[in-house]
Amino acid sequence: MKNEYLKTSILMVLAGILIFCQLQALDGRTREGAGRTKSGYGGTGKILVPHRSWPCGMAEGIPVPERGVPVFEANMKLDQVYEVGRTPYGQRTISVIQGGAVSGEKITGSVMPGGLDFQLSFSNGGMEIEEILVLRTSDGKYIYLRIPGTAAEQSDVRMVPDFEAPNASSYSWLHSGKYAGRRVLDLAARTVRLSVYDVSGVEINANAANSVQVGKPADVQDQPWDYRKATAEEKRGEQLISENVTLGPSQTVGATKKGNRNIIPITGGTLSGKIAGKVLPGGADYQNLASPATIDARYLWQTSDGEVIIVRNGGSFGLLAPAFEVRIDSQYAWLNKGSYLSSNPGPGSGGVGLTFYDSTR
Repeated sequence: MKNEYLKTSILMVLAGILIFCQLQALDGRTREGAGRTKSGYGGTGKILVPHRSWPCGMAEGIPVPERGVPVFEANMKLDQVYEVGRTPYGQRTISVIQGGAVSGEKITGSVMPGGLDFQLSFSNGGMEIEEILVLRTSDGKYIYLRIPGTAAEQSDVRMVPDFEAPNASSYSWLHSGKYAGRRVLDLAARTVRLSVYDVSGVEINANAANSVQVGKPADVQDQPWDYRKATAEEKRGEQLISENVTLGPSQTVGATKKGNRNIIPITGGTLSGKIAGKVLPGGADYQNLASPATIDARYLWQTSDGEVIIVRNGGSFGLLAPAFEVRIDSQYAWLNKGSYLSSNPGPGSGGVGLTFYDSTR
């Protein structure tokens, strides 16, 4: 009888220990990270299929990044955050990167100041993101990244980095492989973390059971990936705005898989004409010096009454076509419509001067 009682007591103690361990493990998973579960992020470990208009370079679907092989992590601080408001493309927020650190087995270095994080949020919980970053490796090489991303819910943001590294460098391996990343933006702490993985070995075979489709409300327009292409038939009409843009030292990447990349940071400037205000620090002219040379300037204006306007001026010299994005209920909403032309960059005070015109045909 005593032996049976002893056995029962031992079994009860072991059962108690097992339950305690299970509860601890569950609590550990709960604390693991906001939105993360044992199956992935945001309650889903499924393939994320982007909206057709923002395919992110993986129209077939973006796998859970963490199922790949770690490449590097970039931990960045935010300089400024601008809530632009509702634009034709959705609810727009822009973060300007102050700088950061890059760590990985094959790449270490820093994130250069002035990078841009463009975020669109939709009423259905979906998101579209674009980051433009420049890395400086520990041995002094520059690497250009343009990174589209998307989400069906805000706790599961996936990015698809595209690298332009110097061809004649030890980082040209970034031109091969297939990459997916995790972006975690913390506006309260003013930080953003980008974790990048090589998902070349991860199977992507999306179907109704294993995937989630990113949806977009019908009342928002599709945002463009490329700058507007002006035609030779377009002529300069009414002069609208003059700007003087101040610039930082060039960040020369050199010959890459997409041409000869040179980046000139934008550090500020002034506006006059139909709009008065200033050029905000952040962004750059992301030049491709292949023949014919093209510019792709991405930056921000702030009007004298505080409105933030997104500017993109791109094309070859003689055919520069600026496009704008601004809050739809602002007095500057006319910039969202119509077509515009730009002069070539000319001498300015501490940088370059440009003039913008209405386009006529």
